[in-house]
Amino acid sequence: MAIKTREELIKKYIDFFKKHEHKEIPSSSLVPANDPTVLFTTAGMHPLVPYLLGQTHPLGKRLVDIQKCIRTGDIEEVGDDFHLTFFEMLGNWSLGDYFKKEAIGYSFEFLTKELGIKKEKLSVSCFAGDKDSPKDEEAAKVWSSLGITKANIKFLPKKDNWWGPAGDTGPCGPDSEMFVNNCEIWNNVFMQYNKTKSGKYEPLKQKNVDTGMGVERTLAILNNMKNVYETSTFIPIIKEIEKISKRKNLTDNVSARIIADHIKASIFIIADGVLPSNTERGYVLRRLIRRAIRHGSLLGIKENFTTKLVDPIIGIYSDYKELRQNRNQIITELEREENKFRTTLESGIKEFEKLTKDSKKISGKDAFLLYQSYGFPIEMTQELAKENKIKINLEEFEKENKKHQELSRTASSGQFKSGLADNTEATKKLHTATHLLNAALKIVLKDDSIKQKGSNINPERLRFDFNFERKLTDEELKKLEVWINDKIKRKLEVKREELSLKKAIDSGAQAEFGAKYPEIVSVYSIDNISKEICTGPHVNNTSELGKFKITKEESSAAGIRRIKAVLE
Repeated sequence: MAIKTREELIKKYIDFFKKHEHKEIPSSSLVPANDPTVLFTTAGMHPLVPYLLGQTHPLGKRLVDIQKCIRTGDIEEVGDDFHLTFFEMLGNWSLGDYFKKEAIGYSFEFLTKELGIKKEKLSVSCFAGDKDSPKDEEAAKVWSSLGITKANIKFLPKKDNWWGPAGDTGPCGPDSEMFVNNCEIWNNVFMQYNKTKSGKYEPLKQKNVDTGMGVERTLAILNNMKNVYETSTFIPIIKEIEKISKRKNLTDNVSARIIADHIKASIFIIADGVLPSNTERGYVLRRLIRRAIRHGSLLGIKENFTTKLVDPIIGIYSDYKELRQNRNQIITELEREENKFRTTLESGIKEFEKLTKDSKKISGKDAFLLYQSYGFPIEMTQELAKENKIKINLEEFEKENKKHQELSRTASSGQFKSGLADNTEATKKLHTATHLLNAALKIVLKDDSIKQKGSNINPERLRFDFNFERKLTDEELKKLEVWINDKIKRKLEVKREELSLKKAIDSGAQAEFGAKYPEIVSVYSIDNISKEICTGPHVNNTSELGKFKITKEESSAAGIRRIKAVLE
């Protein structure tokens, strides 16, 4: 019997790997805790970065999960049959345990026996080899031994069959992709190299397997659907859009697809504590919401509609408790952003009228200005121009748009420049300093209700968000510095232990707001002043930190303050 729903597919996958001695780990936040080089969790590997780099995982060497992900690099492609901003990735992991033979064997068994795909429909690709690494004959031999014919095994170059590193340096290796009727269904990454700063590929001491199978794409393939919008992960949203727009059969409509994808992504992002803003994650969120609203107007939707999609989406993903828990805030933020943007849309129409008042043509630069500053898609400008019998220089618009896209891609790739997780000594020190800051805030501000609401650490600085209703005074900031520097001078030991989640919480260990944890966790203690559930990495003693200095204190969102600090 074909698997129809995401719940059925997820259960089958998790149960299969549990049977093969894998421990299930929970889906982590979309805001990466261990990787400052990316804005969002873009793959299942992000929450596992410390363990891929050699740290022992509390649950062992074999793991399985379903991870929610956000990718915005292909945002212009969303609306085709398979590209998505929000998606779920099934993954199984070997942290220095099994390697190519077992990983490929599990994949083959799951696809053919559990999902019932005939092996004749399967084709695979392996790494073709180059100056950095030999042809992956090992993977190809395993596939052959399982009955995949030579004609169905392709060898492809690095651009097709190599993963990583995420930045200039870090773990990477060849991968082997699986296809059903030429549509990719699964990818096994064999992390066997570390790329150095000099560009060399050195064999890793701990070889890992990192696999990924997209839930939406797999459901579409299993049910012979031509796109992901026909699956159970989208139909209720599309139906609601049809109702709002008073239109029928919108599964193939690009605007309806973009609205469904972008609002789904926005709901998950808000549920993980991100609010619309003009910087970083908040900017991405704002762009997604506004792009959805623009496409709503292309469907003829005049009134606010984004909040009407909240309940259908929560209904699809009822297993994510954070959606139900944050429903009111999700609705508030969507409503607020939609009200703001509808005002901007009106201003854009006035600007269009001003630009075309004395002319029967509009330049590509002006059309792009409407797109960039007022959020007008070119389709909307074309519509207005057609009504007013005005010509548009589309060629010039495309040139301007291409320039902008290149800049956007460059900016996005800049997030990766430091390399995978950037677990340098500087990052370790700042990570430990964050624990001291968390403890100091409660003591200096005499407020035990203060909780961590997010953090971002790179080798240059730490950034820490916490709940507090007002701006901190200069005197309070100075007291925080003095308190933390005193603990650094006292040369306190930083101790790590592994406990059950219940025992860790009962012992007073702090957990990050909104985070999900496995049944066994790492707990880091600094003397008797700080005890937190954390994946690390940390220094062994506070004396390694240097001098703590706060560089900025500001508002991050309503009721949330942000501190930036460095170690000198």
